[in-house]
Amino acid sequence: MGTVDAHHHVWDLRARDQPWTEGLAPLRRSFSLDDLRPHLGAASIERTVVVQTVCVAEETPELLALAEEAPEVAGVVGWVDLCSPRAADALASLREGPGGRWLVGVRHQVQDEPDPRWLSRPDVRRGLAAVGEAGLAYDFVVKHHQLPAVVDAVAALGDVRFVLDHAGKPPIASGGLAPWREHIGALGRLRNVAVKLSGLVTEADHANWRTDDLRPYVEAVLECFGPERAMWGSDWPVCLLAGGYEKWFSAALELTSDLGAAEREAVFGATAERWYQLEKEAF
Repeated sequence: MGTVDAHHHVWDLRARDQPWTEGLAPLRRSFSLDDLRPHLGAASIERTVVVQTVCVAEETPELLALAEEAPEVAGVVGWVDLCSPRAADALASLREGPGGRWLVGVRHQVQDEPDPRWLSRPDVRRGLAAVGEAGLAYDFVVKHHQLPAVVDAVAALGDVRFVLDHAGKPPIASGGLAPWREHIGALGRLRNVAVKLSGLVTEADHANWRTDDLRPYVEAVLECFGPERAMWGSDWPVCLLAGGYEKWFSAALELTSDLGAAEREAVFGATAERWYQLEKEAF
């Protein structure tokens, strides 16, 4: 079954703070790959994609160094300043530097940008185009009200491979589907974007969510994108806020139980492998 966890994090608070974890007691400590490995083993996960957490240039080389050493890490989604006129140079420097072969994507915390049209700015669009020209994917981490800007960016940059993290953070706790469902439908009609089935449990009621609470959202994603453009991710250690790795993985297996074997292989590995162009063999 599952062979790729397409979305997880590591961080060391001794190296730098993670300000976004303030007030989230379970996350106010360091998390290493050694902490993750027992969960990977329990779920038979063979490869992972580690994703940036803060918008600082120093983090990405550290993650690339981790990928160079760790057999599990097959890809890194890092960060560069998309607004910089030298974004293409920064990407080239990362690709040519130590561990650069493991850079598979770029992400920025668009969810924290106060401008709802940030993704439409000319300097940002130039940076997104540079990501595509470098042969990398771009991950969106946005809140559901920002999805119209995501649709516009994906439509305008047809040569860039995009990934929507956490299914666009639907309002699962409130049980709302609209207008998230309409935006997901519009995005799914654009063939240069894939979506991650990740982060859903932390959009639900952390303490009391049930698998069926997630079902309408997973079904919508699979209907709009198909398994060939959907990939599973743990969002560990953030998922610790809502039950942890094994509980979410078990729910994901149940939610995809009606898929055929090839379709499940896509969600739990093949889509991530293709979309991120992962090269590292399973260990």
